[in-house]
Amino acid sequence: MRYPTHVIKSEGKRPSEDYSREKLHASIVSACLSVHSTISQAESTAQAVTDNVESWLDNKPEVTSSDIRNISAQFLHTYNPDAAYIYKSNPNTI
Repeated sequence: MRYPTHVIKSEGKRPSEDYSREKLHASIVSACLSVHSTISQAESTAQAVTDNVESWLDNKPEVTSSDIRNISAQFLHTYNPDAAYIYKSNPNTI
C-alpha cells in the first residue's frame, strides 16, 4: 500500500497538503481544453499523465508543488506540447 505523498506548496507560503490525483487530473484536463482538445482527448491525456506522475511519486514521501508541475509538464509534453506549455507557464493550474 502506497502512503500519501506530502506536497509542499509554493515556497511554504501556503499550507502543505497530501497529493490529490483528482486535483492533478483536473488541472491537466483544464490545460488540454484551453488548447482546444476535445473532452475525450483531454480526459485520456490527463489519465495517462496522472498515471505517469503517480509512478514517479512512488516512494517519495514529500515533494514540492513545483516538482509535480515540472514532471507533469514533461509527461504532458509527450501527449500535447501546446497544453504542456500552458500548464507549465500558468502556476495557478495546480
